[in-house]
Amino acid sequence: MFNLVKENSQRFITGTILLAVVLAVGLIDNYFLTWLFFGVIFMFAFYETLKLLKMDSHNNLFFWALMIWIVAYFYPNPDDLFFVIAIIFASFLAYHKDYDLRNFLPFLYPTSSFLFLLALYHDFGMDSLIWLLIVVASTDIGAFFIGKLIGKTQFSKTSPNKTLEGAVGGVALATFLGSFYALILVDLPYAIIISLLVSIASIFGDLFESYLKRRVNVKDSGNILPGHGGILDRVDGYLFAAPAMVILLRGLL
Repeated sequence: MFNLVKENSQRFITGTILLAVVLAVGLIDNYFLTWLFFGVIFMFAFYETLKLLKMDSHNNLFFWALMIWIVAYFYPNPDDLFFVIAIIFASFLAYHKDYDLRNFLPFLYPTSSFLFLLALYHDFGMDSLIWLLIVVASTDIGAFFIGKLIGKTQFSKTSPNKTLEGAVGGVALATFLGSFYALILVDLPYAIIISLLVSIASIFGDLFESYLKRRVNVKDSGNILPGHGGILDRVDGYLFAAPAMVILLRGLL
């Protein structure tokens, strides 16, 4: 175990710094600051997604991404904006029949997920974001350590280094820790169900980003975070987990 931590020291140092920043934002618990924090991460993630989709030349899309995020600050239901985007894009596509359909992809991923993240905070408060953080981080940490220690069975061909044992261990840890924290928000049965399903969603969020990277044969989405790679490499699980948590909280409570 000690050797495992030592070999990944840079990863843990970066992770500790990121956690400190996140905790600071959480303790302050201010809507503008949280929106700004998510917005900075979103723009980096948007840029990395364009690279993974081989759309580096489509810099004009940054303007629309920024406009959407500014509107999201004032709009009462940020996640609804995705459907507005879809309608506008479909209308534009219908009018200009030769319009490049790929232009919509960065607004499907990761834009819609960040809108759900903001909606989670807007509708359910900072405690829900902390719950999400615990679930996704526990899934990632549990899968990493358990996979390294006892993992033997490949989980998916998309990401050969991930193991089934690691995935199950990560989900189990996240369900336990997430359910324990969630008792301040929901009853135990809901805490278990939501933590379990959100954890599973985060695994496939991670897997989807691995799929995008394999399409262009790159190891990381970027290099801004030492030991972790790019922003997408760090938030990929949240991009599936956040919509799942919003939908489950709205549907079950």
